[in-house]
Amino acid sequence: MKNICVFCGSSPGADPAYLQMANKLGREIAARGLGLVYGSSNLGLMGEVAKGALLGSAPVVGVLPKVFDGRVQHPDLTELIVTDTMHQRKAKMFEISDGFIALPGGFGTFEELLEILTWSQIGYSSKPCGILNVNGYYDELLKFFDRSVEMRFVKQEHRDAIIVDTDPKKILDKFEKYKPVIIDKWIDK
Repeated sequence: MKNICVFCGSSPGADPAYLQMANKLGREIAARGLGLVYGSSNLGLMGEVAKGALLGSAPVVGVLPKVFDGRVQHPDLTELIVTDTMHQRKAKMFEISDGFIALPGGFGTFEELLEILTWSQIGYSSKPCGILNVNGYYDELLKFFDRSVEMRFVKQEHRDAIIVDTDPKKILDKFEKYKPVIIDKWIDK
């Protein structure tokens, strides 16, 4: 692994633990000699994960669509990649990253996480994807994933491939041991 992509909110959220965990994850990425790929913002959790990584001298690559260029990007990025569209942004983040971690965030974070999970399910991606579940933020989503298995829309193996932890060190340890799930997506043919 070389680069970890982090999906997270550009807002700080209601719980100070979210910002603290974002910074801690950035520092852990740096401590392991990895690079950070993220949405490029200097605000909220995005800004804090970048701050943590930069404090540890990690390379930090921000990827953003041109609609946001010059508005919110972190001033100390190692590299800034500007794309024409959000779709191109996600494709570029996928291309240059070796694993994906979701911190708390909103619709954009959910969409990015679910797209990577979908790509894993259909065999387009074999890269690890995880959720850093800060103070139970993702508990209800994880229950919904379990319900999707119960209702036979998601295979248990695909659900189990989602790496979930509450500690940055442990989630990255699990990434190092990750084995992709290579099975048909379809439950009933």
